[in-house]
Amino acid sequence: MRVLIAFVSCVLLVFVSCVKNEKKENKRPNIILIYTDDLGIGLLGHEGQEIIKTPNIDRLASEGIRFTNAYSNMLCAPARASLITGLHDCHENGFQVTGGGAYKYVHTEKASLEEVDKRLNEALDPIPENQVFLGQVAKESGYKTAQFGKLEWGFSATDHQMKRHGWDYYLGYLDHVRAHGFYPPFLFENGAIKMYEGNTLINAGKTGEPETEAIYKERWNMEGKEVYSQDIFMEGILSFLESNSDQPFFLYFPTQLPHGPVAIPEVHPDFINDDRLTPIEKEYASMVKLLDDNVGQIMDKLVDLGIDDNTLIIFTADNGHEIYYAQEGRVTKPYSNIKTGERFDDLGRKYYSDLAGDIFDGNGGRAGMKRSNLQGGINVPLIMRWPDKINENITSDRLIASYDLLPTIAEIVGYNKPIEVDGVSYFKEIFGDDNVEEHEYVVYSSFTGPTLITKDGWKIRTHLRKNAFELFYLPEDFKEEKDLSEQYPEKFKALKEMMLLACDGDFKNGLYGG
Repeated sequence: MRVLIAFVSCVLLVFVSCVKNEKKENKRPNIILIYTDDLGIGLLGHEGQEIIKTPNIDRLASEGIRFTNAYSNMLCAPARASLITGLHDCHENGFQVTGGGAYKYVHTEKASLEEVDKRLNEALDPIPENQVFLGQVAKESGYKTAQFGKLEWGFSATDHQMKRHGWDYYLGYLDHVRAHGFYPPFLFENGAIKMYEGNTLINAGKTGEPETEAIYKERWNMEGKEVYSQDIFMEGILSFLESNSDQPFFLYFPTQLPHGPVAIPEVHPDFINDDRLTPIEKEYASMVKLLDDNVGQIMDKLVDLGIDDNTLIIFTADNGHEIYYAQEGRVTKPYSNIKTGERFDDLGRKYYSDLAGDIFDGNGGRAGMKRSNLQGGINVPLIMRWPDKINENITSDRLIASYDLLPTIAEIVGYNKPIEVDGVSYFKEIFGDDNVEEHEYVVYSSFTGPTLITKDGWKIRTHLRKNAFELFYLPEDFKEEKDLSEQYPEKFKALKEMMLLACDGDFKNGLYGG
């Protein structure tokens, strides 16, 4: 009997060991996508930011791969749609964008959630059965999927969309207008309203801009502002990581930060005594600092759970920099040259931080801002970190579009169904393989018209209302100061034809809202 027991015990030990080894060898990576809101590339320490220290985001870059030639859309709604569909935003049949603020009163007797949801769904065309979304490719590949924060289709999304897009769980705002406040009386959790007692303001605590004494007092009147939304999301994210550490997961975190209007529970100690900054600039810097702190919390949690080595973190932004700390005598909105008083026009008078008075140089010296097809509006940070899989401190100049992420995630998770997208996977690129498919160009819309950037650095941009086209060679002119269209007429003609083709035969398809 003793011999039999010993034999059975040995067999069980061998079996358990094999199972553990098999699980370890076959386990696919967890994926965390941190999608920041209006985070200008110049706000990060490793990109040259001198006032705001971002050690945790800098650590992502130093321990992974940083893409210096990454692009996204110039505005939040098309950016999020492009991200989750893998399609660019210059097609004839563009993304359907509903109006914002649809859910403002759903927690009162003025409107019901069912009525608003039904009205929004009826205003949209049915989602084609063969269309594939970012969360969907992970979910159908066996991943647990979740989304926290400023939700991804809009300006007002529906529970039907969220579930069709592939999210097992979501918590956050369903419209972008309410997401401009950081003290929501309610959020949405899997199609239901979740109330937050103590947050009593219908506008979620949104305040005005530019800065005045009255707005400052309103912002720091904390009556009805008890729970900060970013704290809600971080609590949910850390809980999700704990509950799902034993299975592959895809966590999407479209954070509100550092989108404004400015709101922060307290000024970070780094800035309290910084005489270079106005009070509202200190608050804005604290929002960027909180974002960095949150990234650190997520990284620490992965280590605590023992899953850091098997988790891919992707960090990027929806569009370029925007200023929420304008104040008389500093930066003005509408954006104007602080010396001459002339308004920037995105063409002959381009926005630059030094001309506008932006102390943070949020666009990192580039021309233009959010909403523009200049580099400051569409050139965004992109970092990927996967310990022991991606080499540390790698910089890549590969041309990457935001709509490349869906096919990249599909390859990572092993999605084996056909997908029809404009993006291409750069999965192998992160491991140093240069012999992979690459874009000849990327294309994006804007409020002035489309732009196209080639993999060798040529850029053609439009200002359709002024019938203007400009040609730049970015490796030698990242500030877009020297128009080369007359100097290189053949290149200009070829790129103009290429851009017209990408816009399905009509440049106006790349004119957002046109």
